Amino acid sequence: MLKSLAKVSLLAAALSLPLSIPSVQAAEKKDFKVCWSIYVGWMPWGYLQDSGIMKKWADKYDIDVEIVQINDYVESINQYTAGEYDGCSMTNMDALSIPAGGGVDTTALIVGDYSNGNDGILLKDKTELAEIKGQTVNLVELSVSHYLLARALDTVGLSEKDLTVVNTSDADMIAAYATPDVTSVVTWNPLLSEIEAQPNATKVFDSAGIPGEIIDVMMVNTETLADNPDFGKALVGAWYELMAAMATDSEAGIAARTAMAEASGTDLAGYDAQLATTKMFYTPADAVEFSRAEELPATMKFVAEFLYDKGILGEGAPSPEFVGVSFADGSVYGDKANVKLRFDPTYMQMAADGAL
Repeated sequence: MLKSLAKVSLLAAALSLPLSIPSVQAAEKKDFKVCWSIYVGWMPWGYLQDSGIMKKWADKYDIDVEIVQINDYVESINQYTAGEYDGCSMTNMDALSIPAGGGVDTTALIVGDYSNGNDGILLKDKTELAEIKGQTVNLVELSVSHYLLARALDTVGLSEKDLTVVNTSDADMIAAYATPDVTSVVTWNPLLSEIEAQPNATKVFDSAGIPGEIIDVMMVNTETLADNPDFGKALVGAWYELMAAMATDSEAGIAARTAMAEASGTDLAGYDAQLATTKMFYTPADAVEFSRAEELPATMKFVAEFLYDKGILGEGAPSPEFVGVSFADGSVYGDKANVKLRFDPTYMQMAADGAL
């Protein structure tokens, strides 16, 4: 089982940050650090470090890039936000709530994947989503699971007031489901698959119902990237070299996925099963197309409204439009004077064009 797979935007983590965190003093430099935590779409970062692919690309640009695994997902984002790292793997939702909401200008350098069934809602002894009404629902509060629940309820004319949410750690989710009092859970793989295998469990909604909304991204400090374009080129070049192999059943592809599986506590079959419910962008062209799609601004509007409703879109945020989010076509959702999150496919386009 994957451990510490918490794609979590905890209220305490978000609100422990000051209202405006000064941007890290960016300048031209040679040494960079990025961090990641265990999740199916982020396992390639560890392999890039261990395999030497990252070093090869860093050497090409005469820089050094260290890729560091941090077991606690929220802590990895907090350390990035505090300037300890130049980049960090995180979801679009968490990027908006923690670094961007905290005042750190952040760019989506590599849009790696989106959840396409990896996150889901399970009911005990029930078979329809509408039957969730009146139930107690266990989930990691203020996480992408919470967001998924909100979006799912919209589809059946319900809202959170129609049920009771109980904050439950991902580490405790399987044990909680085994108790008589727990009748519904919202979680992610591999926990989702393990609970779904129980004879009384039915998956009534998953992230395939909101495709492209739970996005996994390598986010980097905007100023650092602007002052050090070779940093962006090296990361993107290394990533897509690995993606090209990982997408195949070649010897290199199988070796890479096997190593990622073992590093995450499963086997190749288990890891491939998780990849099957993850829409990986194996080519830079696909990632660029997604980043330019007209659906992305609408998604970020949904996300901003959810975060605002939960009180975690920056301390004292007056509206869902408190933080500006810019897109590839130059449009901005939110405050144009406070743009702190940027979807800029420039470097992915370079990879697509063979220009790295």
